Amino acid sequence: MASILVCYGTGEGQTAKVADRIGETLAGRGHDPTVVDAADLPTDLSVDDFDAVLVGSAIHMGKQESSVRSFVEDNRDALAARPTGFFQVSLSSATDDEEGRAEAAGYVDAFVEETGWHPDRIGLFGGALRYSKYGFLKRLVMKRIAKEATGDTDTSRDHEYTDWDEVAAFANDFAAFVEGRLGAAAPVGGDDAGAAAADES
Repeated sequence: MASILVCYGTGEGQTAKVADRIGETLAGRGHDPTVVDAADLPTDLSVDDFDAVLVGSAIHMGKQESSVRSFVEDNRDALAARPTGFFQVSLSSATDDEEGRAEAAGYVDAFVEETGWHPDRIGLFGGALRYSKYGFLKRLVMKRIAKEATGDTDTSRDHEYTDWDEVAAFANDFAAFVEGRLGAAAPVGGDDAGAAAADES
């Protein structure tokens, strides 16, 4: 069993949902996940206390959450010393459009270059349009973006694009990677389904 930190930054809550689902998948595989919001880290939390770390972030205006960026920069050496992964949640990954997916991958490339952190596994997931949580101006901006990205301009309801099977496959693949690095066999009953979908970038 590995202790795995899942640290995320979220905007309207979709990345938090993804982080929680990853934690559930890791626990179901027999590991011990700790899921925390990068904007509200416990004062006694230390990366050195974990066998592996997953970091996740929402994308807003082409940038990851500032709390995630700070976490990575503050813990770069500790992250480099253990198995790590990064997952990103955005509208750019919500469609099969080649240009949109390239844009999402570009956000990750820029993040890696700017922080100097090179995660072992990367997952790119579609996010959500939380019209119900947006103020008037943001709702207008997001409606305009959605018209190009997904076509979902109905602001009377929210729209979710996350492929939860992809999220589970990513979590299982990362767990298998950690097990291999730590020299531990997969726990009895562990689910390897979808492990081949390791790198969504």
